[in-house]
Parts: sequence; C-alpha cells; structure tokens
Amino acid sequence: MIKKGIVAVFLIGSVVLNGQKEQKEEIKTIPKATSFVTSHQGIFGGKTVSYKATAKETFLVNKEGDSIASLWSIAYTKSQMGAVGKRPVTFVFNGGPGSASMWLHMGFFGPKLVKVDSDAKKDDGAAPYSLVENEHGLLDVTDLVFIDPVGTGYSRLVGKGKGKDFYGLKEDVDSFAQFIRKWVTENERWFSPKYLAGESYGTTRAAYLGKTLEESGQNMALNGMILISQALDYAGSTSVHHNMTSYITYLPSMSATAWYHKKAGQGKTLKDFVEECRKFTYEIYTPALYKGNLLSESETQAIAEKLSYFTGLDKTYILHSNLRILMARFQKKLLEDKGLAIGRLDGRFMGDEADKFSEGPHLGDAASYQISSAYTASLNHYFASELQIKMDRPYITSGGGSNWRWRTVPDGKYWEPMPVNTAPHLGETMRRNPAMKVLVASGYYDLITPFFDAEYTFARNGIVTERVEMKYYEAGHMMYTHQPDLMKLSKDIRQFLIAN
Repeated sequence: MIKKGIVAVFLIGSVVLNGQKEQKEEIKTIPKATSFVTSHQGIFGGKTVSYKATAKETFLVNKEGDSIASLWSIAYTKSQMGAVGKRPVTFVFNGGPGSASMWLHMGFFGPKLVKVDSDAKKDDGAAPYSLVENEHGLLDVTDLVFIDPVGTGYSRLVGKGKGKDFYGLKEDVDSFAQFIRKWVTENERWFSPKYLAGESYGTTRAAYLGKTLEESGQNMALNGMILISQALDYAGSTSVHHNMTSYITYLPSMSATAWYHKKAGQGKTLKDFVEECRKFTYEIYTPALYKGNLLSESETQAIAEKLSYFTGLDKTYILHSNLRILMARFQKKLLEDKGLAIGRLDGRFMGDEADKFSEGPHLGDAASYQISSAYTASLNHYFASELQIKMDRPYITSGGGSNWRWRTVPDGKYWEPMPVNTAPHLGETMRRNPAMKVLVASGYYDLITPFFDAEYTFARNGIVTERVEMKYYEAGHMMYTHQPDLMKLSKDIRQFLIAN
C-alpha cells in the first residue's frame, strides 16, 4: 500500500513518482486460468454414478472489473444430470480462517478418502497412507463444489489484488458470493436446489454468506445449510479469562470427554451423563457464575464438588481456579497422572509432551498433528494421480489467515469490539426464506466448538428452531475421522438433502 503523509511542495513530484513505481510493483501478473477435466465412475450410497471432475481457477474482479484473485475449486458433477431443478449442488468449504477445503474433501465429502485411525489411538506416521473409495459419499444425491479461499490451496492474488481485499470476515464472504454466482451462472444451475456445507469457521462464513447471497441485486435463495462443528457466536467457543459464556458452553464437553477417558460418569451412558451435566449447567452453574463473589462458602464448596464430579478434576484445583476451568488447562490436567495432553479438536486424541506442567499443550493440538500429514500427502497424491492436476506451485493447506479483519464496518465507523457473531444473519435469512433449513452436526468430544454452544446459539439470535436439525456424534470437531460417525453423518446429510 502506498503511504501518504504531509510533505513539502518541492517533494510532491518525487513522492508521486515513487508512489507510481511502488504501485506498479504491487500489480501482479494475471496468468491464464488453468483447468483440468476428468471423467470418473463410483458407487455412492449404493448407486453407481458417472461424474465429471472439474478442477479450475476462476478469476474474481473488483468493482472496476479488474481481476484481483483466482479462486481454486473442484466440482464433481453427475454426467447425466437430468432435470436441473431436481439435481442439488452443494458448495463445500472448511474454516480457519485461512484453511483450504482439504479436510472435508479428503475426510468426508470427496470421492476418495484418506483413512486415519478411527479410534484416535495411533499417529498417522509417515507415507505411504491409505486412500480408499468413499462408498458413503453423497454424489448420488448432490453435485459437490469444493472452494479454497484466497491464500489457500491454489487460490491466489492476481493483478491489483491485495490481502486486505480478502483477509477479513466481510471480504471473505464477498469473494465466496461472487464465486458462487459465477459458478451457478456459467453452469446454468440457477434452478438447482443450492446448499452450503461449512466446517468450523466455514460455518461462520456460511451464516453470513447466506445473507450476502440475497443482496447485490442478484438474490440467490438457498435451500439449506449443513453446519459441521458450528462456530457462529465466538463468545461460546473462546475459552479465555473473564469470558463468562465460555465457562458455561464448554462444561458439558469437558464432562463428555472426562467420561470418554473414564475419569467421570462411570456406570452411566454418555447421553445420560451429558444430560445430567446440561441440567446442572443451566440450573446451578450459570446462576453461580453470575453471582460470583456473592456465593456463600457452602455454595462454593458444593459447586466445586459437582464440577469435580463432572470433569474428573481435583476439587482443590477447581477451588483454586475460582470455579472457572479454562480449556487449555483442562487439556493438560485431565490425564495429568499419565503425563498426557488431550486434543483440542478432538478430546479422544492424546499427546505425550516433554513438559508435563505447561499451562496448556506445548506441542500443539494432538488431534491435528496426528492426522495432518496423511491428509496433505493423500490430497497431493490424489490430485496428481486421479484428477491429473499439474500445477507450478504447492497446494497451501493453511494460509491467508494472519491479520484477519473481523470488523464488518468501514474504519472510522463505530463498531463494538465484542466476539464475532454471525448467528443473527442466519436468523434473518431463515425468516426471509421460509424454505431454508439447517442441519447442525456436533461432536461430543469437540473441545474447540463445543456442542453445548451449538444448543446455546441456536436457541437465540432469531433462528427458527423448528427448521433446525441438531445431530450429535461420538467424536470431535472432525467427527468423520471416526468411522461409525462418518457413516452416521453421511446418513444424516443424505436424509436432510432428500427431505428438502
């Protein structure tokens, strides 16, 4: 960006020349858009489907019509589609912000899947990895379009494009809206039922994107959204000091995870123990948090006893924590006796760390580093061997998320510095579009976007709860890494698409 300031008159000419030089250097070349088209056949949902895979770059433009980015996507479309109005198309993306669509592509929705340990007991190790046919894939009921945000995958800035044009909540949503409209128009799919499928921050994006697609003089109404590990209201998924909401929303997930590791709730089913924790959270723990230092000594002791019962943590530790347990600490404390830290994305995972007493896991998230190599290698192998994709640059699985702009209004305009919440956008969209329905998929052991936060969020924000389906799985953030949950999630989404 060219920096402007107050300068003496005799320097103006020099500044202009230097500014023009700097601007010229910032303008990136606009390469020819690449495209790779291959034909395939597979069995999905018990049906044989012939389909075309189209991997390509799509140019995005600014208001002046200048190309500013190329967005990478892979579309799987049924070869004999039939009536366009009867063949849905689902746009799929991951989160981050700054994550490519690799996880949903190679873990659940794509024609081929990478297999990692379903029980979260083993690290993915080193190559070779296992790539299998996705017999539970959804190509029998919907076409699929995987989208990589700018700065991820093969998507990149071109021409006059700058990071600030894309690396922000509103900016990112605008780029997705432009791409979806382009894709639908070029592929003549305006009459097709349309769905968004996002994971994690991808659900933040989806809730805002549904509203944005109704705007700009090109109103596009959606038939539904599939929100995997929803993160609409960040107050409920940000475990930090003094964020009262997070103490409430995370407790049932701590309880479920403690049950899984046999630290709490033994002799009870997971669902019964979770329901017991829900009741305690609503009726006792939440009022106690609001009461704060006004709690009597006996009340404090009783609540600490109950928190110990639900989390498996020592009562004295809970008292010293002032009845407030941060998630990073829970990750280290739950299996402290074994010297292990549990995963954040999925509490089933466990990491053996050298520093047994750090505030939180210092190696990173075991649920991430124990599977990411397999996903990355499998995607690159699949692209080259199956889709015949040959690119001159690496596929970036994560990027473009630094210095993310969370403001949704221009600089200088008042904006309350509070956690992001796109749930009201979803509520408004559902009320304007009575045909739109939502499926919310949550993992009991997800310790980053807790399932209780989904319940808390969707009970408020003007959301039409009668048109929301809540589904639960005995795994974490990426519940599809657990084979029984992959099958259940596939069944739930298939029924959702067919019913709508």
